[in-house]
Amino acid sequence: MSSFSKALGKIFGKHKKDKEEKEKETETIEVVAHHPDVESGKVYLKALPLRELADLDKIKDEVKAGNIVIIRVNSLARKSIEDVKRAVNELCEFADSIGGDIARLGEERVVLTPPSVRIWRQKPPMPTEQASTAA
Repeated sequence: MSSFSKALGKIFGKHKKDKEEKEKETETIEVVAHHPDVESGKVYLKALPLRELADLDKIKDEVKAGNIVIIRVNSLARKSIEDVKRAVNELCEFADSIGGDIARLGEERVVLTPPSVRIWRQKPPMPTEQASTAA
């Protein structure tokens, strides 16, 4: 597993725990978007590169507009893993603030959704105990 992959795993593991704690403590707030595409029912799935931290504003604007964004972080990761951590943490906070969702997609991608879309996460199967076969 690459150091980039480990970094993303740590960030998303921390984010998941923080989000679960916040959900227990806070009530749900409905977010209403007022964007022409959202009002018309059109939602786009866009793939955008994250080459530098300045790209975060464009990504956030797309999600505010009601679009789902798949972010390719490998360009920034080649320059600075620390910048990737900062960017992903900022996107996690952004997703929480608007009621959206965020998840890792493999080694080099992150998906960010508006409040109207939830990311399905499969829970790992519980280990089953084998019955004793001793006679």
